[in-house]
Order: sequence, then structure tokens, then C-alpha cells
Amino acid sequence: MAIATVVIWGTTFVSTKVLINNGLTPIEILIYRFTIAYACIWFISPKKLWADTPKDELLLVIAGLTGGSLYFLAENTALEISMASNVGLIISTTPIITALVQYLMDRKKRPGKKLIVGSLIALLGVTLVVFNGSFVLQLSPLGDILTLVAVLMWAFYCIVFQKLGNRYPTVFITRKVFFYGVITILPALFFRPITIKTETFFHPIVILNLLFLGIIASMLCYIMWNLAVKRIGTVHTANYLYITPLVTLFTAAIVINEPITWIAIVGCILILTGVYITEKK
Repeated sequence: MAIATVVIWGTTFVSTKVLINNGLTPIEILIYRFTIAYACIWFISPKKLWADTPKDELLLVIAGLTGGSLYFLAENTALEISMASNVGLIISTTPIITALVQYLMDRKKRPGKKLIVGSLIALLGVTLVVFNGSFVLQLSPLGDILTLVAVLMWAFYCIVFQKLGNRYPTVFITRKVFFYGVITILPALFFRPITIKTETFFHPIVILNLLFLGIIASMLCYIMWNLAVKRIGTVHTANYLYITPLVTLFTAAIVINEPITWIAIVGCILILTGVYITEKK
């Protein structure tokens, strides 16, 4: 489930780029995809409206913030003011940051040697894939900080989910994440109001990409990701995120004809090697 999720998420960058080229803003895309996901998951989620305690409901709000609105807002804003290669490289540190955050919160969960070695190998591979033969790194302090914020948000989301996962059904938690994700992103519309024209939604390419992002990349993938976290733990699940840039590389080559260099191929091999080492029993 973790592998299937990151493979699908690896294609969402291209899908989002198509929607942006058709006039949608990142905030609008998030609202539409989470609203579609919430509407769809309602039919399979228990009709339970609230958590058992106010504390748990607050944790669900935090999950909606960290895994929804704040994560996407930070990442997409960073993409607008910083180079995509910078953002991609920093985002790829998510597994290492997640392991570090979990260790700081629970000293018993110390990262093993294989996890560290495998992560470093995979991160080197990610670097080669992200730059894809064009080693251009321009520092953008605000953009880089926002990207790091996005990484921390996802790490906290996985940890918060693990706290709730044993007490509530996965689909219930996922539905609440979409709900609070939409609610907490709405204030951003005061700064960037929706300006999309109605006729845009009659374009098949816009409708299909929104349905893909809402039903497949959001509803289905969040359920699978949360189940994976519940089954194999936060850190082991996060390690599969290293595969995301590999998928994005090949998807971009197929869909929008971006070239693949031999350096990127070497990077792909290093990513798969690193993930294999971290996950090997």
C-alpha cells in the first residue's frame, strides 16, 4: 500500500501542473481535491461525526492542519518563490526528518544503522534525480524554510495519526483530515480569492485531473497511507517517499516530454538500493 501510494503521488506533480496551466491556483486545487475526496469517502466512512473525546477531536484538527492545509500551503507557496529542484530536494528529506522527530518525541524509537545508511544512499539518489543532469541550486531562504515547514508538517501528521490509529477506523480519521483540511485552508482565500472562470470546469482535462486528484490521489491514497502507517509504523512507511521523485521523473518524461539523463538513471538505482537497505529485515 505504501509503494502504491507513493507511485500515485509521484504523478500528482504533473497533474497539478496541468491544472495550474489551465488557470487554477494551488489553493483552489487543494480545496477542490479535498472536497471531492470528502464527498466520496462519506459513503464508505462510518457516519460517526465526532471523536470520543475533545482531546481526540483536537488531534484530528491538528491532523487536518499538518497533513492537509499547512502542508500543501507551505509546499505550493515554496514552489512559487523557489526553484522546483530546491523544493524537491528538501521534500525528499521527509523520511529522515520523520525518523528524527519521532526519536525526539520517543527516545525508545532510535533509528537503526541500516535506516541511516539506506536513507543517505536514497537521498543521494534523489539529489541526482531532482537535478536530472542540470546542477543548478539557487538559495531562496523563504522558499527553503517553507519547504522545511512542509516536511515537518508531514512528519507530525504521521505521528499524530499513529496516536489515533489504534482507537478509530482509518476511514473515519481520513474523512476528518479532509474536512479540517478544507476548513483550515479557507482563510487563505482572503489573500488569494478564487478567480477561476466557470467554463474552465467544462474542459475534460480539468475535470479528469480534479477527479484523479480528489478520488485517487487523495481519498484512496490517504486511506492506503494511513493503513500502512498503522501496519508498519511511521518511519518505515515514510521511507517509501524516496520513490516519489523517481515516479515523477518518468511521468514527466511520458506526459510532458521532459528529458531523462544518465545521471537521473544512476539516481534511480541509488534510490531503489537505499529503500531496499532500509526496509530489509
